[in-house]
Amino acid sequence: MVKRILKLFHSECSGLHKAAVLLGLSSLASSVLALFRDRLLAGTFGAGKELDLYYAAFRVPDFVYVLSITVIAITVLIPMILERAENDGKEKTKEFLDGVLTVFVVIMFVFLGIAFFAMPWIAKIIAPGFSEAEQIKLVLLSRILLLSPFFMGLSNLFSSIVQSYKRFYIMALSPILYNLGIIIGIVFFCPVFGLKGLIFGVVLGAFAHFFIKIPTSASLGLLPKITKKVNFREVFSIIKLSLPRAFGLSLNQIVLIFITAAASSLAVGSLSVFNLSYNLESLPLAIIGVSYSIAAFPTLSKFFVSNNKEEFFRHIVIAARQIIFWLVPASVSLIVLRAQIVRVLFGYGNFDWTDTRLTAAALAVFSVAITAQALVTLFVRAFYAAGKTARPVMINVFANMVIISLLFVLPSFFRSNLWFKDFIEKALRVDGLGKETSILMLPLAFAIGMILDASLLMFFFRKTIGWTESVNRKIFKGFSKVLSSSVFMGVVMYFFLNILDNIFDIQTVVGITLQGVLAGIIGATVWFTVLYLSKNQELLEVLSSLRQKFWQEDTVVAEAEKLP
Repeated sequence: MVKRILKLFHSECSGLHKAAVLLGLSSLASSVLALFRDRLLAGTFGAGKELDLYYAAFRVPDFVYVLSITVIAITVLIPMILERAENDGKEKTKEFLDGVLTVFVVIMFVFLGIAFFAMPWIAKIIAPGFSEAEQIKLVLLSRILLLSPFFMGLSNLFSSIVQSYKRFYIMALSPILYNLGIIIGIVFFCPVFGLKGLIFGVVLGAFAHFFIKIPTSASLGLLPKITKKVNFREVFSIIKLSLPRAFGLSLNQIVLIFITAAASSLAVGSLSVFNLSYNLESLPLAIIGVSYSIAAFPTLSKFFVSNNKEEFFRHIVIAARQIIFWLVPASVSLIVLRAQIVRVLFGYGNFDWTDTRLTAAALAVFSVAITAQALVTLFVRAFYAAGKTARPVMINVFANMVIISLLFVLPSFFRSNLWFKDFIEKALRVDGLGKETSILMLPLAFAIGMILDASLLMFFFRKTIGWTESVNRKIFKGFSKVLSSSVFMGVVMYFFLNILDNIFDIQTVVGITLQGVLAGIIGATVWFTVLYLSKNQELLEVLSSLRQKFWQEDTVVAEAEKLP
């Protein structure tokens, strides 16, 4: 049995749907652990200063991790690994990876050293609203957490190896181990070391995320090592191609730094509310959007390298339509069931009713942009698979600048315009809360930016890569059916929430859980029935895929439509 499991993790996983389903199941398992992790965090600390410090401590380490992408961007490395393996053989590919690892380690030591010594000054920029004592604690936590980007950077390099050879089983295990490490930190380290113990758990999870990929890389004969023989021309070519992507991701981290700075100046717990709601909306994004994007990327790269434009476009259409099919109803469900979700997951211990209502409202705002975020992930990878690195970065820069601008404009507009403030508070049911609600402008700024980002990426992808109008129509074919059925589902859910409110005692965890679950099941059944009766192609493809023997054969998407 053990040998069979080990063989499975080292085996290749081919087929877009099969790989996406596998990564989706992994994301689901990891997400369940992430929910449990956040529940422990919320119940242990509440939406208070300690949890604010914890989330603020990630800003510099995450930024350093993004800088490491300059050397080991998966979107750049995978096509290079595939090209070298095909043209030069495994030995040359191994030498290439040795050089990448060596340069990465040197660069990371420089980045980490600068960040370590500059942390006291950086903390004042990241969290200007924190007191001096809190900033001192933030410096300590951030310095410990600097170990995380080093391990995650190494993991990123090894991920490019295992993804190139479609070893998605081992990829599926990594995020699970990461969250397990954090949970261990909360349960076992926190009682001994306090908030530092939580940071130790994050470092443990990052190490596990990296270490689990070593055996697979070794089995492929591509386990990189430090070397004196570095082909700097090759490595610099990677850096040149990766710089635009790293720059774009750096802007994303800068946006989060601005959000952290803005939240630190608002009411205590604002940063916690933002991050907890952001983590919740990220679950369907990770399970569906990121899974399809990651699974599609090696295939897209292969088709573009071989100049097979028809299959290249067809796989983009498949992934985009599946993303829309799953995430539009997920967005509606999160908006309608937000209070039940947050109350059940976080509403215990030190997480009070005020925290619950604010987090639920922020979740509703985030949920509007889930589909857009997933399409951003897909089309950025599609640009990179086509070897176009500058255009998506330019678009990302513009969208992030819009978000940063809105971070300054929206809170001020919210406070000074009572009609807007009153509308938002009543719409999201946080009126009369007795606590500052301007935190809701932060997720609103983020959502607007993501929708703009997705729209511009799709528009310029069509212009740059040269797909036809018929390809564009194929992506959105059936969108109206998915949207209308999802809205109808939301109305049904809301109707039954009110009915079940009179049946169950929603002051108890059991009561509010049953209310949310039953309303969700009824709504989902209506959604499924409407799409099934209308013969929605995506639903039929999913049902067809589920009939395949997942463990024994590839799942192939129906090829009913050909691209011109």
